[in-house]
Amino acid sequence: MQRSILISGVKNLPEVLPGDDLAVLIIEALAREGFDLLQNDIVVITQKIVSKAEGRIVDLSSVVPSRQSIEFAEEWGKDARVIELALQESNRVVRMQDGILITENKNGFVCANSGIDASNVGKNGDFVILLPVDCDKSAMAIKRRIEELTDVQVAIVISDTFGRPWREGAINVAVGVAGMDPLVDYRGIEDTDGREMHSTTIATADELASAAELVMNKIDRIPAAIVRGYEFRISTENNGVQPLLRDIDKDLFK
Repeated sequence: MQRSILISGVKNLPEVLPGDDLAVLIIEALAREGFDLLQNDIVVITQKIVSKAEGRIVDLSSVVPSRQSIEFAEEWGKDARVIELALQESNRVVRMQDGILITENKNGFVCANSGIDASNVGKNGDFVILLPVDCDKSAMAIKRRIEELTDVQVAIVISDTFGRPWREGAINVAVGVAGMDPLVDYRGIEDTDGREMHSTTIATADELASAAELVMNKIDRIPAAIVRGYEFRISTENNGVQPLLRDIDKDLFK
């Protein structure tokens, strides 16, 4: 039974630049705090610094919007260049109305504006950040690099902020996972009354991402956290975040 979990923010990380080795930056920042990684720690990292390290930064002055993007932006007071990028980064448009653009992006996530982010990218507002091309691949690369440098086995969760249907307020969810199963499946297990559960699965990777945000916050410049003490199931198939994505044929709201 889980007894307690420790969540520690990784402070004093430098500004991340394209080409930076995030594993090295995180380990060095932890060392300055006198904090060593232990076996089966979980490292939660915000998508933004992963994207920055991978050079997924776009100068909006280089974007030529289509007529569709211009018309939508003019009607709703949006930036046509951001709308165009969101369309380019999408597999399909889920909704495009009332000034809101919901897409399924190329990672398979249904979210606003394909996950494009304009915050903390510079003061002039001319740059935006795209999600990594493959969030799971990014998570696995960071995991392997950390383990190479520390000889300690860890799990990685890359987090991003998503809104939720029917509930106000955004939460952090997992967009990339390596080294752990992102779901706990209770199907086939009896509850405390002896009834077999048939549908319950818990998105533990999302819960870890949300819990870590409590120590990272949006404005405190703490883009990573260490979760210690959570007894996760080590992934043997390395499916990453994909088990969290609902098949479109099961989507009742499409």
